[in-house]
Amino acid sequence: MDSPKSSSDSYNLAAGTSSDNDSPRTPFAVNETLRLLHSDDPSSKIEAAKQIRRLSKTSQRNRRHFSSAIPQLVDMLRSDSAESAQSALLALLNLAVKDEKNKISIVDAGALEPIIGFLHSESDMQEHATATLLTLSAASANKPAIVASGVIPFLADILRDGSPQAMVDALMALYNLSTHPDYCKLIIHAEPVPSIVNLLKTCKKSSKLAEKCSALLESLVEFEEARTALTSEEGGVLAIVEVLESGSLQSREHALGTLLTMCQIDRCRYREPILREGVIPGLLELTVLGSQRSQFKAQTLLRLLRDSPYPRTDIQPETLENLVCNLISQIDVDEQSGKAKQMLTEMVQISMEQSLRHLQQRAMVCTPADLPISSCASEVSSK
Repeated sequence: MDSPKSSSDSYNLAAGTSSDNDSPRTPFAVNETLRLLHSDDPSSKIEAAKQIRRLSKTSQRNRRHFSSAIPQLVDMLRSDSAESAQSALLALLNLAVKDEKNKISIVDAGALEPIIGFLHSESDMQEHATATLLTLSAASANKPAIVASGVIPFLADILRDGSPQAMVDALMALYNLSTHPDYCKLIIHAEPVPSIVNLLKTCKKSSKLAEKCSALLESLVEFEEARTALTSEEGGVLAIVEVLESGSLQSREHALGTLLTMCQIDRCRYREPILREGVIPGLLELTVLGSQRSQFKAQTLLRLLRDSPYPRTDIQPETLENLVCNLISQIDVDEQSGKAKQMLTEMVQISMEQSLRHLQQRAMVCTPADLPISSCASEVSSK
Protein backbone atom coordinates (compact mmCIF):
# COMPACT_ATOMS: atom_id res chain seq x y z
CA MET A 1 0.00 0.00 0.00
CA ASP A 2 1.47 3.33 -1.01
CA SER A 3 0.49 6.25 1.15
CA PRO A 4 -1.46 9.01 -0.56
CA LYS A 5 0.84 11.54 -2.18
CA SER A 6 1.07 15.01 -0.69
CA SER A 7 1.00 18.16 -2.76
CA SER A 8 4.76 18.62 -2.17
CA ASP A 9 5.68 15.43 -4.04
CA SER A 10 8.29 16.38 -6.60
CA TYR A 11 7.82 13.47 -8.97
CA ASN A 12 5.10 12.40 -11.31
CA LEU A 13 4.51 8.72 -12.01
CA ALA A 14 3.64 9.55 -15.58
CA ALA A 15 7.13 10.93 -16.08
CA GLY A 16 8.64 7.46 -16.06
CA THR A 17 7.57 3.89 -15.55
CA SER A 18 8.77 1.60 -12.81
CA SER A 19 7.52 -1.77 -13.95
CA ASP A 20 9.61 -4.90 -14.37
CA ASN A 21 9.44 -4.28 -18.12
CA ASP A 22 12.12 -1.60 -17.61
CA SER A 23 14.78 -4.25 -16.92
CA PRO A 24 17.25 -3.04 -19.64
CA ARG A 25 17.47 0.36 -17.86
CA THR A 26 17.16 -0.93 -14.32
CA PRO A 27 20.84 -1.68 -13.55
CA PHE A 28 21.96 1.83 -14.52
CA ALA A 29 19.06 3.51 -12.72
CA VAL A 30 19.64 1.48 -9.58
CA ASN A 31 23.39 2.03 -9.52
CA GLU A 32 23.06 5.75 -10.15
CA THR A 33 20.44 6.09 -7.42
CA LEU A 34 22.56 4.18 -4.92
CA ARG A 35 25.53 6.42 -5.79
CA LEU A 36 23.47 9.50 -5.02
CA LEU A 37 22.25 7.97 -1.77
CA HIS A 38 25.82 7.40 -0.55
CA SER A 39 26.97 10.91 -1.40
CA ASP A 40 27.63 13.58 1.21
CA ASP A 41 25.26 16.05 -0.42
CA PRO A 42 21.90 16.18 1.44
CA SER A 43 20.00 17.22 -1.68
CA SER A 44 21.43 14.24 -3.57
CA LYS A 45 20.29 11.92 -0.80
CA ILE A 46 16.80 13.36 -0.98
CA GLU A 47 16.72 12.94 -4.75
CA ALA A 48 17.89 9.34 -4.37
CA ALA A 49 15.16 8.59 -1.84
CA LYS A 50 12.55 10.00 -4.19
CA GLN A 51 13.96 7.90 -7.02
CA ILE A 52 13.81 4.77 -4.86
CA ARG A 53 10.21 5.51 -4.02
CA ARG A 54 9.37 5.94 -7.69
CA LEU A 55 11.28 2.95 -9.02
CA SER A 56 10.04 0.56 -6.34
CA LYS A 57 6.41 1.62 -6.41
CA THR A 58 5.23 -1.24 -8.64
CA SER A 59 8.41 -3.24 -9.28
CA GLN A 60 9.18 -6.20 -7.06
CA ARG A 61 12.54 -6.55 -8.82
CA ASN A 62 13.51 -3.00 -7.91
CA ARG A 63 12.48 -3.56 -4.30
CA ARG A 64 15.02 -6.35 -4.21
CA HIS A 65 17.65 -4.23 -5.94
CA PHE A 66 17.22 -1.41 -3.42
CA SER A 67 17.18 -3.58 -0.28
CA SER A 68 20.80 -2.55 0.32
CA ALA A 69 19.65 1.07 0.65
CA ILE A 70 17.55 0.42 3.75
CA PRO A 71 20.20 1.36 6.38
CA GLN A 72 20.92 4.70 4.67
CA LEU A 73 17.21 5.49 4.36
CA VAL A 74 16.65 4.68 8.04
CA ASP A 75 19.49 7.07 8.92
CA MET A 76 17.70 9.77 6.89
CA LEU A 77 14.61 9.34 9.08
CA ARG A 78 16.58 10.99 11.88
CA SER A 79 17.52 14.00 9.78
CA ASP A 80 16.62 17.49 10.93
CA SER A 81 15.33 18.13 7.42
CA ALA A 82 11.61 17.42 7.15
CA GLU A 83 11.97 16.85 3.40
CA SER A 84 14.73 14.34 3.93
CA ALA A 85 12.80 12.41 6.57
CA GLN A 86 9.61 12.34 4.51
CA SER A 87 11.39 11.25 1.34
CA ALA A 88 13.11 8.43 3.20
CA LEU A 89 9.92 7.33 4.93
CA LEU A 90 8.00 7.09 1.66
CA ALA A 91 10.86 5.20 0.04
CA LEU A 92 10.90 2.70 2.90
CA LEU A 93 7.14 2.33 2.65
CA ASN A 94 7.34 1.34 -1.00
CA LEU A 95 10.27 -0.98 -0.36
CA ALA A 96 8.24 -2.80 2.30
CA VAL A 97 5.14 -3.37 0.18
CA LYS A 98 4.80 -7.06 -0.75
CA ASP A 99 8.38 -7.79 0.32
CA GLU A 100 8.71 -9.75 3.54
CA LYS A 101 12.50 -9.54 3.66
CA ASN A 102 12.48 -5.76 3.31
CA LYS A 103 9.84 -5.44 6.03
CA ILE A 104 12.06 -7.34 8.43
CA SER A 105 15.22 -5.51 7.35
CA ILE A 106 13.59 -2.11 7.94
CA VAL A 107 12.68 -3.03 11.52
CA ASP A 108 16.09 -4.63 12.14
CA ALA A 109 17.75 -1.41 10.92
CA GLY A 110 16.10 0.52 13.77
CA ALA A 111 13.33 2.30 11.89
CA LEU A 112 10.62 1.86 14.51
CA GLU A 113 11.78 4.61 16.89
CA PRO A 114 11.78 7.46 14.35
CA ILE A 115 8.62 6.17 12.66
CA ILE A 116 6.77 6.16 15.97
CA GLY A 117 8.01 9.69 16.56
CA PHE A 118 6.30 10.76 13.34
CA LEU A 119 2.94 9.62 14.74
CA HIS A 120 2.91 12.92 16.64
CA SER A 121 3.76 14.98 13.56
CA GLU A 122 1.59 16.98 11.20
CA SER A 123 -1.13 15.09 9.36
CA ASP A 124 0.91 14.12 6.29
CA MET A 125 3.78 12.59 8.22
CA GLN A 126 1.37 10.97 10.64
CA GLU A 127 -0.45 9.33 7.74
CA HIS A 128 2.79 8.16 6.14
CA ALA A 129 4.07 6.77 9.45
CA THR A 130 0.82 4.96 10.18
CA ALA A 131 0.76 3.45 6.69
CA THR A 132 4.36 2.29 7.15
CA LEU A 133 3.57 0.67 10.51
CA LEU A 134 0.60 -1.06 8.92
CA THR A 135 2.83 -2.48 6.20
CA LEU A 136 5.59 -3.53 8.61
CA SER A 137 3.10 -5.18 10.98
CA ALA A 138 1.99 -7.54 8.22
CA ALA A 139 5.22 -9.51 8.74
CA SER A 140 4.83 -11.99 11.59
CA ALA A 141 8.51 -11.70 12.48
CA ASN A 142 8.07 -7.95 13.11
CA LYS A 143 5.14 -8.17 15.51
CA PRO A 144 7.09 -8.77 18.74
CA ALA A 145 9.37 -5.80 18.07
CA ILE A 146 6.47 -3.55 17.08
CA VAL A 147 4.50 -4.45 20.20
CA ALA A 148 7.59 -4.07 22.40
CA SER A 149 8.14 -0.58 20.98
CA GLY A 150 5.03 0.60 22.84
CA VAL A 151 3.25 1.76 19.70
CA ILE A 152 -0.18 0.30 20.50
CA PRO A 153 -1.42 3.27 22.61
CA PHE A 154 -0.33 5.67 19.86
CA LEU A 155 -2.24 3.66 17.26
CA ALA A 156 -5.29 3.74 19.53
CA ASP A 157 -4.96 7.54 19.79
CA ILE A 158 -4.84 7.84 16.00
CA LEU A 159 -7.82 5.52 15.74
CA ARG A 160 -9.71 8.05 17.84
CA ASP A 161 -8.36 11.41 16.65
CA GLY A 162 -6.40 10.88 13.43
CA SER A 163 -7.24 11.80 9.87
CA PRO A 164 -9.68 9.44 8.10
CA GLN A 165 -6.88 7.62 6.24
CA ALA A 166 -4.69 7.39 9.35
CA MET A 167 -7.61 6.00 11.35
CA VAL A 168 -8.16 3.24 8.80
CA ASP A 169 -4.46 2.35 8.70
CA ALA A 170 -4.24 2.36 12.51
CA LEU A 171 -7.18 -0.03 12.68
CA MET A 172 -5.56 -2.35 10.15
CA ALA A 173 -2.27 -2.26 12.06
CA LEU A 174 -4.03 -3.14 15.31
CA TYR A 175 -5.80 -5.97 13.49
CA ASN A 176 -2.43 -7.29 12.30
CA LEU A 177 -1.15 -7.20 15.88
CA SER A 178 -4.22 -8.93 17.37
CA THR A 179 -3.18 -12.42 16.28
CA HIS A 180 -1.67 -13.22 19.70
CA PRO A 181 -3.73 -13.22 22.95
CA ASP A 182 -1.04 -11.31 24.86
CA TYR A 183 -1.08 -8.60 22.20
CA CYS A 184 -4.88 -8.46 22.41
CA LYS A 185 -4.59 -7.66 26.11
CA LEU A 186 -2.31 -4.73 25.34
CA ILE A 187 -4.69 -3.51 22.65
CA ILE A 188 -7.62 -3.67 25.09
CA HIS A 189 -5.69 -1.65 27.68
CA ALA A 190 -5.45 1.13 25.08
CA GLU A 191 -9.29 1.26 25.07
CA PRO A 192 -9.86 1.17 21.30
CA VAL A 193 -13.35 -0.37 21.35
CA PRO A 194 -15.34 2.91 21.26
CA SER A 195 -13.31 4.06 18.25
CA ILE A 196 -13.75 0.71 16.50
CA VAL A 197 -17.51 0.85 17.10
CA ASN A 198 -17.62 4.41 15.76
CA LEU A 199 -15.87 3.32 12.56
CA LEU A 200 -18.16 0.34 12.24
CA LYS A 201 -21.27 2.48 12.70
CA THR A 202 -20.24 4.96 10.00
CA CYS A 203 -18.70 2.71 7.34
CA LYS A 204 -20.46 0.66 4.69
CA LYS A 205 -21.25 -2.70 6.28
CA SER A 206 -20.09 -4.65 3.22
CA SER A 207 -16.73 -2.84 3.06
CA LYS A 208 -13.27 -4.17 3.83
CA LEU A 209 -13.13 -1.74 6.73
CA ALA A 210 -16.22 -3.30 8.30
CA GLU A 211 -14.61 -6.72 7.87
CA LYS A 212 -11.47 -5.65 9.75
CA CYS A 213 -13.50 -3.89 12.47
CA SER A 214 -15.63 -6.97 13.09
CA ALA A 215 -12.59 -9.28 12.91
CA LEU A 216 -10.74 -7.21 15.51
CA LEU A 217 -13.78 -7.11 17.78
CA GLU A 218 -14.16 -10.88 17.47
CA SER A 219 -10.62 -11.28 18.83
CA LEU A 220 -11.04 -8.70 21.58
CA VAL A 221 -14.36 -9.92 23.01
CA GLU A 222 -12.58 -12.97 24.35
CA PHE A 223 -11.72 -10.58 27.20
CA GLU A 224 -14.20 -9.12 29.65
CA GLU A 225 -12.97 -5.53 29.31
CA ALA A 226 -13.74 -5.53 25.59
CA ARG A 227 -17.18 -7.12 26.07
CA THR A 228 -18.04 -4.52 28.68
CA ALA A 229 -16.83 -1.72 26.44
CA LEU A 230 -18.81 -3.02 23.47
CA THR A 231 -22.11 -3.33 25.35
CA SER A 232 -21.57 -0.01 27.14
CA GLU A 233 -21.03 1.85 23.87
CA GLU A 234 -24.30 3.19 22.47
CA GLY A 235 -25.15 1.25 19.33
CA GLY A 236 -22.23 -1.14 19.80
CA VAL A 237 -24.15 -4.40 19.69
CA LEU A 238 -26.47 -2.98 17.03
CA ALA A 239 -23.48 -2.25 14.76
CA ILE A 240 -22.43 -5.91 15.04
CA VAL A 241 -25.97 -7.06 14.26
CA GLU A 242 -26.09 -4.80 11.20
CA VAL A 243 -22.89 -6.40 9.90
CA LEU A 244 -24.44 -9.80 10.56
CA GLU A 245 -27.37 -8.81 8.35
CA SER A 246 -25.73 -6.95 5.48
CA GLY A 247 -21.95 -7.40 5.63
CA SER A 248 -19.73 -9.40 3.31
CA LEU A 249 -19.59 -13.15 3.90
CA GLN A 250 -16.37 -12.80 5.89
CA SER A 251 -17.72 -9.85 7.88
CA ARG A 252 -20.89 -11.73 8.74
CA GLU A 253 -18.87 -14.66 10.03
CA HIS A 254 -16.80 -12.33 12.23
CA ALA A 255 -19.93 -10.61 13.54
CA LEU A 256 -21.55 -13.98 14.25
CA GLY A 257 -18.38 -15.12 16.01
CA THR A 258 -18.40 -11.98 18.15
CA LEU A 259 -21.97 -12.46 19.35
CA LEU A 260 -21.53 -16.20 19.84
CA THR A 261 -18.40 -15.71 21.93
CA MET A 262 -20.21 -13.23 24.14
CA CYS A 263 -23.14 -15.58 24.71
CA GLN A 264 -20.96 -18.62 25.28
CA ILE A 265 -18.92 -16.81 27.92
CA ASP A 266 -21.82 -15.17 29.77
CA ARG A 267 -25.21 -15.99 28.30
CA CYS A 268 -27.21 -14.47 31.16
CA ARG A 269 -25.49 -11.12 30.77
CA TYR A 270 -25.48 -10.75 26.99
CA ARG A 271 -28.60 -12.60 25.83
CA GLU A 272 -30.98 -9.67 26.30
CA PRO A 273 -28.77 -6.96 24.74
CA ILE A 274 -28.28 -9.15 21.66
CA LEU A 275 -31.96 -10.07 21.32
CA ARG A 276 -32.98 -6.45 21.80
CA GLU A 277 -31.08 -5.37 18.67
CA GLY A 278 -33.04 -7.66 16.35
CA VAL A 279 -30.51 -10.37 15.65
CA ILE A 280 -33.00 -13.12 14.74
CA PRO A 281 -33.59 -12.30 11.03
CA GLY A 282 -29.88 -12.30 10.29
CA LEU A 283 -29.38 -15.55 12.17
CA LEU A 284 -32.26 -17.18 10.33
CA GLU A 285 -30.77 -16.26 7.00
CA LEU A 286 -27.39 -17.68 7.98
CA THR A 287 -28.94 -20.99 9.10
CA VAL A 288 -29.97 -21.53 5.47
CA LEU A 289 -27.71 -19.45 3.23
CA GLY A 290 -24.50 -19.27 5.26
CA SER A 291 -21.46 -21.49 4.95
CA GLN A 292 -21.53 -24.79 6.80
CA ARG A 293 -19.54 -23.20 9.59
CA SER A 294 -21.86 -20.18 9.74
CA GLN A 295 -24.95 -22.39 9.77
CA PHE A 296 -23.63 -24.32 12.75
CA LYS A 297 -22.66 -21.16 14.64
CA ALA A 298 -25.99 -19.47 13.89
CA GLN A 299 -27.91 -22.48 15.16
CA THR A 300 -25.73 -22.61 18.26
CA LEU A 301 -26.38 -18.93 18.96
CA LEU A 302 -30.12 -19.44 18.46
CA ARG A 303 -30.00 -22.16 21.11
CA LEU A 304 -28.26 -19.83 23.53
CA LEU A 305 -30.74 -17.02 22.91
CA ARG A 306 -33.81 -19.04 23.84
CA ASP A 307 -35.06 -19.49 27.41
CA SER A 308 -33.62 -22.98 27.75
CA PRO A 309 -30.44 -23.07 25.67
CA TYR A 310 -29.87 -26.83 25.58
CA PRO A 311 -33.22 -28.61 25.08
CA ARG A 312 -31.85 -31.01 22.46
CA THR A 313 -28.47 -31.90 21.04
CA ASP A 314 -29.49 -31.48 17.39
CA ILE A 315 -31.75 -29.01 15.64
CA GLN A 316 -33.91 -30.60 12.98
CA PRO A 317 -36.01 -28.43 10.62
CA GLU A 318 -39.13 -28.75 12.75
CA THR A 319 -37.31 -28.09 16.05
CA LEU A 320 -35.56 -25.09 14.48
CA GLU A 321 -38.99 -23.70 13.67
CA ASN A 322 -40.11 -24.27 17.25
CA LEU A 323 -36.95 -22.58 18.48
CA VAL A 324 -37.55 -19.50 16.33
CA CYS A 325 -41.20 -19.29 17.35
CA ASN A 326 -40.10 -19.45 20.98
CA LEU A 327 -37.70 -16.56 20.41
CA ILE A 328 -40.25 -14.51 18.50
CA SER A 329 -42.75 -14.87 21.31
CA GLN A 330 -40.29 -13.18 23.68
CA ILE A 331 -39.91 -10.07 21.52
CA ASP A 332 -42.17 -7.11 22.12
CA VAL A 333 -41.28 -5.11 19.01
CA ASP A 334 -43.92 -5.82 16.37
CA GLU A 335 -41.74 -4.87 13.43
CA GLN A 336 -38.96 -7.21 14.49
CA SER A 337 -41.40 -10.02 15.16
CA GLY A 338 -43.02 -9.58 11.75
CA LYS A 339 -39.66 -9.55 10.00
CA ALA A 340 -38.55 -12.66 11.84
CA LYS A 341 -41.75 -14.50 10.91
CA GLN A 342 -41.29 -13.50 7.29
CA MET A 343 -37.71 -14.70 7.39
CA LEU A 344 -38.86 -17.99 8.92
CA THR A 345 -41.36 -18.47 6.09
CA GLU A 346 -38.70 -17.74 3.49
CA MET A 347 -36.26 -20.04 5.27
CA VAL A 348 -38.71 -22.92 5.21
CA GLN A 349 -39.46 -22.26 1.52
CA ILE A 350 -35.76 -22.25 0.64
CA SER A 351 -35.24 -25.41 2.67
CA MET A 352 -38.08 -27.14 0.82
CA GLU A 353 -36.69 -26.06 -2.56
CA GLN A 354 -33.24 -27.33 -1.63
CA SER A 355 -34.71 -30.66 -0.49
CA LEU A 356 -36.66 -30.97 -3.74
CA ARG A 357 -33.56 -30.30 -5.81
CA HIS A 358 -31.67 -32.88 -3.76
CA LEU A 359 -34.37 -35.49 -4.38
CA GLN A 360 -34.35 -34.73 -8.10
CA GLN A 361 -30.58 -35.09 -8.24
CA ARG A 362 -30.75 -38.37 -6.34
CA ALA A 363 -33.41 -39.63 -8.71
CA MET A 364 -31.24 -38.81 -11.72
CA VAL A 365 -28.24 -40.55 -10.18
CA CYS A 366 -30.01 -43.75 -9.19
CA THR A 367 -32.08 -44.51 -12.31
CA PRO A 368 -29.61 -46.15 -14.70
CA ALA A 369 -31.11 -48.33 -17.39
CA ASP A 370 -29.90 -51.54 -15.80
CA LEU A 371 -31.67 -50.93 -12.45
CA PRO A 372 -35.36 -51.47 -11.76
CA ILE A 373 -37.34 -48.29 -11.19
CA SER A 374 -38.75 -49.73 -7.97
CA SER A 375 -35.24 -49.99 -6.56
CA CYS A 376 -34.67 -46.31 -7.18
CA ALA A 377 -37.99 -45.29 -5.73
CA SER A 378 -37.26 -47.25 -2.60
CA GLU A 379 -33.89 -45.56 -2.18
CA VAL A 380 -35.30 -42.09 -2.65
CA SER A 381 -38.18 -42.61 -0.29
CA SER A 382 -35.80 -43.75 2.42
CA LYS A 383 -33.75 -40.55 2.29
